[in-house]
Parts: sequence; structure tokens; C-alpha cells
Amino acid sequence: MDSSNKLLDEDYSIEAGRTPELLLPISRNREGGRTSVGPVFGADLWTAYELSWLDMQGLPQVAIGEFSVPCESSNIIESKSLKIYLNDFNQRRIPSWKHVSKMLYTDLSQIVGIPIGVQLFTLDNYYRHRPISELQGGCIDRTTFLKSSVDVDADFLTINHAKEVKETLYTHLLRTNCPVTNQPDWASLLVTYEGCKIEEAGLLAYIISYRLHQDFHERCVEKIFYDLMEQCKPKALTVCARYLRRGGIDINPIRSTHDDYSFDIRLVRQ
Repeated sequence: MDSSNKLLDEDYSIEAGRTPELLLPISRNREGGRTSVGPVFGADLWTAYELSWLDMQGLPQVAIGEFSVPCESSNIIESKSLKIYLNDFNQRRIPSWKHVSKMLYTDLSQIVGIPIGVQLFTLDNYYRHRPISELQGGCIDRTTFLKSSVDVDADFLTINHAKEVKETLYTHLLRTNCPVTNQPDWASLLVTYEGCKIEEAGLLAYIISYRLHQDFHERCVEKIFYDLMEQCKPKALTVCARYLRRGGIDINPIRSTHDDYSFDIRLVRQ
């Protein structure tokens, strides 16, 4: 991707009437065709906290938007271009919330190449819809840390063949980096699986090896999912990352071996 695209220039000014063209699609570049694990389900849940427009009388409206992009879409959207696109709504008079939802659905679906989910919430309704929660399961952040690498190293992932479990592990220590700006992206990662016990020290070392890794949120989580499937061979696996927002937007990818995955969490850092 050309990171010099003018849509990513700090001084780029919005031109009225060309809103969809502000969006910059990026090919998903799926993990090298790693399809040996069988069908993969999931989506990327985008939360837009700075969404505003004017009603027909000129009164500002504010909302929180959730956009759910299926993982089988051809493209993702560069997050800064999405911010620029959403900012273009700020001084536009739009008849209703329904019209805003339709505009978002049409434009975003066209860019990613597949129908997406769009929900708009008032601030009060959003707090009830997605209250701040705590992760459930075993936190691995205090596990004895013995290995390190400046590059992502899937060989850190090992299992105990003598012990089968069904469990959830999580960490708040995932850090990746934007491939456009090299700004850090912080996240909590949730791993739910069934199969041979994943050694927690190795899992922690693997997650920490992402600290200098540059890639988009979606690709990072997909790589983690495939590495766990190939190295640990669980019978079932769900990997979900809850990233902190940047530019008023957070991105929360989830990948799973089954289609009944859930997004029903929001963390204190979000």
C-alpha cells in the first residue's frame, strides 16, 4: 500500500460531495492461503465514537456507530481514511438516523466488497448495549517469561500432549504497530480453545514477540489464529482482540473455528 496517499496527509482538506471516495480499501491479503485448518468464521467490529451530523434544522446529532465487517470480505478499510470519511458528515444536513445508517451501509459495503452490519446508538443506549466488562478466564500476564524475539516467532507455541483442556486464556500485553504510521496499537487478546493444553509461557512469549511487528489489526489477529491452529492443533479455537481506539475508532477482530462466536465485551481501556 502506498502510504503517501493524499487521503492520509495531515493537511488534506475535505471536498464536499465526494464522501465515498475518501475511503481507502486495502486487500486483506489472507495469510498466504492458509486454508488447511478448515472453515474460518469471524468479523471485524469497528466502533466509531466520534460520529456526528446535522438534522434538517441544523441541530447536531451525535452517535456511536458499530460496523461489523465479515472476515471473508475482499478488503478492509484504512482507519485514517475512515476517520476522514466520517468527519465529512459533521456539517451535512441529513433527514434521519435511518438515512445515516443507509449511507454508511452503502458506502462501506461497496468498499469492502460484501454487505456489512451497521448499528447506530445514542450515548445512553450504547452504554446499555455494551457496558464495560472484565475478561473471563485465566490471565497469563504474570506467567514466568523466559523467551524473547524481535520478530514474531510461532515456534514459541507449544502444547502438553498429556493434558486435554477446554479453557480461555487472555492477556493485556498485545502491542502491534500501524504499517502506515508505525504508531503503536495496544490490545487485550482472548484465546478460547479445546484440545491439548497450550503452554502459557510460550503463548505469552509469542504474543510479546508482536511488539515491533507492523501490520493492520485484522491481519495480526488472523495470523495469531492460524499460528495457534497450525502449531497447537486445537479441536476448536476462537481468537479475539479488543484494540484501544485511535482517532476515535477501535477495531476488534475475531476469528473462530465455529460460527457462534460473540463480540459481547468492551474493556475498561476502550
